[in-house]
Amino acid sequence: MRGIAFFSGGKDGLYAAYLAEKQGIKIPSLLALKTTIGVSPHYENLSELKKLVDAMGKELLIFDMGKGSEALAEFISSLDVDYIIAGDVLLEDHFKWIKWLAERAEVEALEPLWGRNTLELAKEMLNAGFEYAIISVNKEKLSKEWLGYTFSSLGDLELFLEANPEIDPIGEFGEFHTVTLSAPLFKASFNLEPLKIEESERYWWLKLRLVRR
Repeated sequence: MRGIAFFSGGKDGLYAAYLAEKQGIKIPSLLALKTTIGVSPHYENLSELKKLVDAMGKELLIFDMGKGSEALAEFISSLDVDYIIAGDVLLEDHFKWIKWLAERAEVEALEPLWGRNTLELAKEMLNAGFEYAIISVNKEKLSKEWLGYTFSSLGDLELFLEANPEIDPIGEFGEFHTVTLSAPLFKASFNLEPLKIEESERYWWLKLRLVRR
């Protein structure tokens, strides 16, 4: 069985792809979306995030959401895949959208993280060898001093949650977004090199470089 996984470089989507591959699903390609809804810190850093795709030995496909969801469904249906794989956990609207896309594209939706306890999920990712860093923060939820904070161990997670007890452990409600620096999927690991702090209407975010260790 073959699938295509949505890719932003963040931990959730890559962990979903990791779990799908553990189920025996081959994922030759990853799909990044060019959003039409505000600035995407992930898409703004896509040239660097391609290094993660290369480290997985996969192909990166890019789709412009300016063409609309119907066109995206048609694009997915043109691929030789049985599944579309996403890393939603609690956001019902996005989960329903993925289900709709799959139905229109005549493939199956695979959401291996759906409905999980987010604290347990964060611990599971770290225990599986995922390392990730914050690359954007919601200005109403977190200060920009947290940009670049890296989760390498359970201790890093505990320190973050002690300082920010009101924040979801994986940032599921948009409190923060991440880039994955190390994972069992990768043939190499990376260090995050912040270049510049940028500001959008909603977020503080990093322009960054990924440096292979």
